[in-house]
Order: sequence, then structure tokens, then C-alpha cells
Amino acid sequence: MSELGLGVFTAESCQRHRRTNFHLITEINSQVALFRDLLIHIGTARDCPELREKIRKLRRTCVDACKHTSQLLLPQIRSAVAEGIPADHPHLVLLFFMCQLFLRELAKCSRLVQLVPMDMTGYFENRAGPSNLGNVISQILLCKTIAPDFNQEEIHSIAKDSQELNRIVHEMQEFLPQQESAAERPSALAAEDATSKWTKKRRRSSIYRNVGSFCCMCRPNYL
Repeated sequence: MSELGLGVFTAESCQRHRRTNFHLITEINSQVALFRDLLIHIGTARDCPELREKIRKLRRTCVDACKHTSQLLLPQIRSAVAEGIPADHPHLVLLFFMCQLFLRELAKCSRLVQLVPMDMTGYFENRAGPSNLGNVISQILLCKTIAPDFNQEEIHSIAKDSQELNRIVHEMQEFLPQQESAAERPSALAAEDATSKWTKKRRRSSIYRNVGSFCCMCRPNYL
């Protein structure tokens, strides 16, 4: 294959990767927004077992999407860094901040499940719970029916998802663009604030001087 053909192939491959990454990032953004909106209804008149199950499924879908997207992005960035190419990937930055936002929503979800538990007994009478295998084994050994505790299982599942997301965030943080430390020092902020005040003071005195000149030129007729 010629160098021109190889270059076209590489460019097309990069464009395809960018489109795929953009689609995945957009999908995660929509899922996190929907998850946040569903949490608003917990404890309201719209709260019901169906809503809790919808929140659980959406949570798992969003966690899987974050894991899948990070598994696509991180190898590309590691390869680029190994070749000496600076790690400047906007999709990674977006995924990093969305994972952090999702982590905050997971903490909120866990707290809401603890404060506003939902009786899911009737909902799971004719269907398997989130971890029904352990309950089946316990029923066989103890010869009695054990109803799954949806709320405790949900809290435990949220904790596992949070640990997984924290691991992903930690891996991505290594390749994020580093901010200049001087921009965050208190002295730099104080100097910037002093410069801003000096600029405003000069602008204000200039305005007053111009206004004074204008008043001198426009004297009243009775003088």
C-alpha cells in the first residue's frame, strides 16, 4: 500500500473513531441526565416499584456505558503517549467530568434508597430479583421462601458501581491536561484582583475627568 493510501486509511480510521466516541459520549450524557431526573421523583406521588426498577436498570446501563467508553479511549491515549504525542483528548475530558457527575448522582441515589425505601415484594412476586440465585439456594437449604430485600441489594450494588467508577476516574485522571500551578496560587489570584481594581479605578477616574470637562463646556445660560 502506498504512503498516500495509508494516510487516507489512517485519516478515515481516525474519523470513524471520533464519530464513535462522540456518539458514546452523547449517549452517556443523556443517560446521566435521565438518571438525575428520575431520582427527583423518589418520595413523591410518582414514586412506585416500577420507577425504582427503571432507575436500577438505567444505573446499570450507564455504568456499563462508562466502562465500555473508557476501554475504547484509554488504549488509544496510552498508545499516543507512548509514541510521544501529547495527551489532548476532548472526549476523555468529557467522559471524566460526566463520570464525576454520575458518581455524585449515585451517592444521592444510595442516600434516597436508605431514607425512602420501597416495598418491592409485590413487584417481584412473579419475576426474579436482582440476585435471585442466592435466594434460590437459600430456599433449597432452608426449605422456606426468602423474599429478596431490594433496598439492601440496591445499596450494595450502588456501592460496587461507585467503586468501579472511581477506578475509571483514577485511570483517566493520569492523562488529563494539567493546569498551570501558578494560575491557582493565592498570590496570583491576589495580583489579578489588584490589577482588576487598578484598572477599574483608572477607568472610573477617566470617566469622572471627562464628565468634568463636559460640564465645564456646557455651562448654564444664566452665568
